[in-house]
Amino acid sequence: MPSTRSPQRHAPIGRAALMAGLCLTLLCGSPAVLAVDACRPRLAADTTELAPMLQQLQASIDRPPTPMPALHTEGTLPHQGIHDQSALARRDLPLMQHAALAWQVTGDPRWLQMARRYLFSWIGTYRPSLNPIDETGFDALIDTYVIIRPALDHLQREQTRNYLRDWAWAYVSAMRHPGHQGSWRNNWQSHRVKLVTLMAVATGDSRLFDAARQLFRQQLDINLLVDGEVLDYRQRDALHYVVYDLQPLLQAALAARTHGEDWYHWRNGRGASLASAIAWLLPYATGQRSHQEFVYSHVQFDAERARAGLPGFSGRFDPHKAGMIYWLAAEWDPALLPLARRLQPTPPSWLPLCTQAAPTRMAARRSRA
Repeated sequence: MPSTRSPQRHAPIGRAALMAGLCLTLLCGSPAVLAVDACRPRLAADTTELAPMLQQLQASIDRPPTPMPALHTEGTLPHQGIHDQSALARRDLPLMQHAALAWQVTGDPRWLQMARRYLFSWIGTYRPSLNPIDETGFDALIDTYVIIRPALDHLQREQTRNYLRDWAWAYVSAMRHPGHQGSWRNNWQSHRVKLVTLMAVATGDSRLFDAARQLFRQQLDINLLVDGEVLDYRQRDALHYVVYDLQPLLQAALAARTHGEDWYHWRNGRGASLASAIAWLLPYATGQRSHQEFVYSHVQFDAERARAGLPGFSGRFDPHKAGMIYWLAAEWDPALLPLARRLQPTPPSWLPLCTQAAPTRMAARRSRA
């Protein structure tokens, strides 16, 4: 995509820890950025918890990357357009992230080579579309870059950093001139905010991080109602979209926490916060309340997916679908850990492998008003 950078846009963030997605190492290419590792393995290299990831990687080590210049599954059913090809290609993204994590823990150069091969194959091929539903899975690519960044040469670091900066600023430009569609207020915007925040933290662009903070707060203002209910619930009548709306915002908040900012408890003008949204969902996650999904959705595509038999688009909400967001929320509220384990016994791969913020130097504080 054409460059959207300006000479003033790339002042480095002069704070210590960087985390893209949920497990990042710090940028150290600029003297103004401290060279501190924020992704410290909690597990020994031979731990049994790491074994499934290593088995998957071993089975895929000779699998070539399959990047595409464009991906598109949003608004389409299987076998329509490039849906199937996109779904297959997108499998590369978590695979490269797992290879990077495996290298971080074991030091095995095979996983570094694999992660690097996949990363640069995608960067050299993919042209961002600014469709946040098609692109939300690229958080794994951002993770990959920051984890293996110390092993990249200067040109590789600059190539990737510039690619991510251009991508993020293009999103910011679009978000500053939104249209009137609901996608500028609902889960689409939450996924845009996530991607911008992760790329801001990964690239060390302080102006981009400031823009991400502003956009995050704007999204909470327009997306969270007084009791923590999200706009998507009213539009789609589905807890599926409550989860899909909250997860990217939680990921953005975790990235911001590495800068000592607490976005999880930040309250909008109605007094709502991510914490209150997690509390709103709690009775459904525990099974105390149930909900028939998509009965009164205002979106025709929801009915099309239900007729096509896609799982999760009819019937009762499955509380296990909320497991991921309660693992994320438990990073601020450990009292949620028992529920997270009940809903999803195995945590996301990066949680047992990396700390989220070293408490001695990264204790989260409430964001400035």
